[in-house]
Amino acid sequence: MQSLAGKVALVAGATRAAGRGIAVELGAAGATVYVTGRTTRDRQSEMGRPETIEDTAELVDQAGGRGIAVPVDHLDPEQVRALVERIEREQGALHILVNDIWGQSSEPEWDKPVWESDLESGLRLLQLGVNTHAITSHYALPLLIKTPGGLVVEMTDGTNEYNAENYRVSFFYDVAKGAVSRMAYALAHELDKYEGTAVLLTPGWLRSEAMLEGFGVREDNWRDAIEKVPHFAISESPSYVGRAVAALAGDPDVRRWNGKSTSSGELARLYGFTDLDGSRPDAWRYIVEVQDPGKPADTTNYR
Repeated sequence: MQSLAGKVALVAGATRAAGRGIAVELGAAGATVYVTGRTTRDRQSEMGRPETIEDTAELVDQAGGRGIAVPVDHLDPEQVRALVERIEREQGALHILVNDIWGQSSEPEWDKPVWESDLESGLRLLQLGVNTHAITSHYALPLLIKTPGGLVVEMTDGTNEYNAENYRVSFFYDVAKGAVSRMAYALAHELDKYEGTAVLLTPGWLRSEAMLEGFGVREDNWRDAIEKVPHFAISESPSYVGRAVAALAGDPDVRRWNGKSTSSGELARLYGFTDLDGSRPDAWRYIVEVQDPGKPADTTNYR
């Protein structure tokens, strides 16, 4: 991994899961990382979970970087504007923007057509999963393009190739992920003249805090869940996608990724990093070749 000492990153939506993993791994590479979200030690978001942005910032510090927690509701333009003004005032530059905001507080309505879906919940999903990314990019990119070589990572679920051929969960979920994909494409076009790079990135089956809790396991014994859900064997920790972002940010030839869709598994093969257990899970290849065709769970040659 290339050192990111002297680099400034904003991980929007870094309270937990992929956002936390990304913030920590950017810190491990030496970056100063602004971590934002709505859940603090004084106030919870609608998610109702215990993880906080202060916890994430402390983990960044422990990893060797500098973590700065800033409470931000990314649906509020004035809060985002104030955040970016603070970054410019304190650091003078922004080199890496990761749009990882999601914030859905309940399970998606699996396989329900739009006319049977709860409209209020669906529109809220679009606000949290799409509007937040647009608002954050609107305010953050003028600072990012002041320094040539800036990187924007749009976080999603599924590669462009997979999502183009598969219905994803529900109408609103599918539309949200499709919109973020197109955002990465549009930003790649707009950043090109500033020597910037926009990438669409997906983790695989992520062992987020909520996922581990749902399976009744912890990160140190996650394999116990494979007995109940065999395909969970291909899952990955949040650190894995975090290392993917750190690898992109440290790549002097990162512009080759401009406008492209990739995954943590693909980047691990190319850059040589591993997950916490030393493996390289390639979830999206596994899903296409093993899980979706209904084959028995077998991660041989996939991690």
